[in-house]
Amino acid sequence: MNSAQPGVSPQLANALTTAPTPAGPPLWLLAELTYRCPLHCVFCYNPVNFAQSDAKAELSTDDWLRVLQQARAAGSVQCGFSGGEPMVREDLELLVGEAHRLGYYTNLLTSGVGLTETRAAALKAAGLDHIQLSFQDSTKELNDFLSHTKTFELKQRTARIIKSHGWPMVLNCVVHRLNIDYIGQIIELALELGAEYLELANTQYYSWAELNRAQLLPSREQLERAERVTNAYRDKLGDKLRIFFVVPDYYEKRPKKCTNGWGNVFLTVTPDGTALPCHTAKMLKSLYFPNVRDMSVQDIWYHSAGFNHFRGDTWMKEPCRSCPEKENDLGGCRCQAYMLTGDASNADPVCDKSAHHPLIQDAVAYAQVPDALRSVVKPLVFRDPKNSLRLAAIDP
Repeated sequence: MNSAQPGVSPQLANALTTAPTPAGPPLWLLAELTYRCPLHCVFCYNPVNFAQSDAKAELSTDDWLRVLQQARAAGSVQCGFSGGEPMVREDLELLVGEAHRLGYYTNLLTSGVGLTETRAAALKAAGLDHIQLSFQDSTKELNDFLSHTKTFELKQRTARIIKSHGWPMVLNCVVHRLNIDYIGQIIELALELGAEYLELANTQYYSWAELNRAQLLPSREQLERAERVTNAYRDKLGDKLRIFFVVPDYYEKRPKKCTNGWGNVFLTVTPDGTALPCHTAKMLKSLYFPNVRDMSVQDIWYHSAGFNHFRGDTWMKEPCRSCPEKENDLGGCRCQAYMLTGDASNADPVCDKSAHHPLIQDAVAYAQVPDALRSVVKPLVFRDPKNSLRLAAIDP
């Protein structure tokens, strides 16, 4: 992410290009208002046991108003309203209005379902700064297959509504093995809809995407071809369409600085009020993350054990501890280390210095095998409450 990326406030853009301090303010608040969603995407980053999580009531309107006020007082400058699908919350306009009053730069991350003309007008009046609309593919058939819904035409109508209200047209398409060969068509769709920005976000393998990794991880040939197509369109289009292509870290030798460093910039509040340093950290069962119903945002950010545990570098083991590059990535992703090695304090296996890097190499090697030559083809696991409850029963 950088200052040119759509939907980033100037204050946050500056923070993301400078070295963070271990206890700086929570500049970006991600308000996950709900895990309810009409879509069933195979790469969803919501917890695989989200239906079990829904056993706890979602935060009330008053709870969210308090969170917005406390986070702003703690230094937050940007607020993203996300889910699930945030449009299913009837109080969304009220929350956006309060965030605007407090001085946040506000983002709405939506599938488009529920964004009617009436609600768009209300959100505009409330002061919403930015909408990111997701598509699954450039065609009705694959878009609807990947989301397990009939939403492609609805998304097209929603894009026109967004344009009519003067918001910048920002499209997001999660890229993976099943749609990466159609990058050109996806870019053409963005042009057709009048997009100013297009984020081609290669799948990051957490939650539902991790379950479906074998079916979703593209081959190196697919990835390189998609980059060539993207670069050709960049050269042709110039500033008419700004295209951001996020490379999957499985094909890198060094991990990304996950969320710009644990507890450095990003604060996620989940639908039930659990506060997290990143949206997947709840999987780290050895850590306790407090709830905004029980602690203030200020105390959670600066004083809770969960947020302080991986700050700085004192937690690091070798090879990270003595690595001259450790400030570049801060050890990589703690959740990825936990998922792949069972220990969140291990070096992110994406790093080729990690003893666990062969786990990544094995996954990448399998991705090079053509689908027709694979001896076992696992079915895709779609995100839905039935699957979520089944997975929760297996791994409560």
